[in-house]
Amino acid sequence: MKRRLIWLPLIAFAALATVAVYGLFRPDNSTIRSALVGQPLPDFTLPAMVAGKPGLTRADMTGGGPRLLNIFGSWCIPCIAEAPQLMQLKQRGIAIDAIAIRDTGAAVRRFLSDHGDPYVRIGDDPQSRVQLSLGSSGVPETFVIDAEGRIAHQHIGPINASDVPAILKALEDAR
Repeated sequence: MKRRLIWLPLIAFAALATVAVYGLFRPDNSTIRSALVGQPLPDFTLPAMVAGKPGLTRADMTGGGPRLLNIFGSWCIPCIAEAPQLMQLKQRGIAIDAIAIRDTGAAVRRFLSDHGDPYVRIGDDPQSRVQLSLGSSGVPETFVIDAEGRIAHQHIGPINASDVPAILKALEDAR
């Protein structure tokens, strides 16, 4: 009996090692989707981030057809990567509003000057409160908002050229 007990620690270690190795090699699925997709936007009012552009409220996101709501930061490298696609969407007549997260007016002005300005409005969310209330888990993140102010679609991460057709389809479906 004692001879069998001597193997117990080795068996426990092997089981623990197997669980650890499985955890290391299984596919990563850390994408956190917003629970608000299909739901109305929460009520919010954000002051203007830069001079010459109005701030953003929930009321701004209703009426007039579907639009995009882009969560970004001037400090965000993937936000720079998606800037050309946002400019392309603007050139197609898509209304794009933005929420700047934990940023400064001067930095956002530089960002827009360097990478283009696709935004109709930019709201200042210095503590990320509105971002979190939307169920957004990071930047960049883009939401398709229908004319009634409901979140119709969520795109997590930068919008790449290959994502533009899906964004356009989500906008068309939100009509």
